[in-house]
Amino acid sequence: MKLVKQDKLNCLQANWASAPNLVAGVTTRNGGVSRAPFNSLNLGFNTEDPRHNVEGNLATFTHAFGIVQRQLLMVKQVHGCDIVVVDHKNYDVSHFQDVEADAIVTNQPDLMLGITVADCYPILIFDPQQRVAAVVHTGWRGAAQGIVGATIASMQREFSCDPAELQVTVGPGISKEFYVVGKEVRDAFRSPESTGHWKEISTEVELGQWQVDLRQSCVMQLQEAGVKNSNCDISELCTYKNRDMLFSYRRDKGQTGRQMAYIMFS
Repeated sequence: MKLVKQDKLNCLQANWASAPNLVAGVTTRNGGVSRAPFNSLNLGFNTEDPRHNVEGNLATFTHAFGIVQRQLLMVKQVHGCDIVVVDHKNYDVSHFQDVEADAIVTNQPDLMLGITVADCYPILIFDPQQRVAAVVHTGWRGAAQGIVGATIASMQREFSCDPAELQVTVGPGISKEFYVVGKEVRDAFRSPESTGHWKEISTEVELGQWQVDLRQSCVMQLQEAGVKNSNCDISELCTYKNRDMLFSYRRDKGQTGRQMAYIMFS
């Protein structure tokens, strides 16, 4: 990913999204109106930041991309594995904010898909052949349940996408160094249904405590789904480390904002 200027905002842009009819990236924390500790471009309603601040930031965000807010499709993220598929035109997608899901897939142009994150990994996916886009919110529950592979399977099933043709970006999230978890997370990854690769992504650092590499889990799930390594753009940025650029839920003990991962084609 590379840091670019989008109107007045600084955003991290997917390396494959330089075409004028395709935007995909992740916002940084800068350029909004929210005050500390949510300063400044907080785009998450699920925070204690006054709602009018978040609405103002969303207006700034949509204006930067030349769209109106009824074109911005966001869902109620619940750290699950449900996927919203939008396969027909919607003139106003604001009602999707009450739909519980953690991934969105669409073949509809001029529709901005957005998910918010503050340590979890955002994944952006685009099929240039079938003209299909997806965005995925991947925390430990989603990774353990295989939401990455499930999203790609949905793209195959609904829109005949070929995984080998997909362009994918894994955005910034919390690095293994700062992500220490307990037995609840271990048990979720070690369940028979999990496709999260616990053995490969975890290191026990003390009794009942493990460092977990969620980024690597995402990458391994992409590989299993048939995505080419050459088509993957993997950000090495850590939300925990980069205080000036990115929000981090763990670093700021929950009192923080959210950046948004977004994708839209026309």
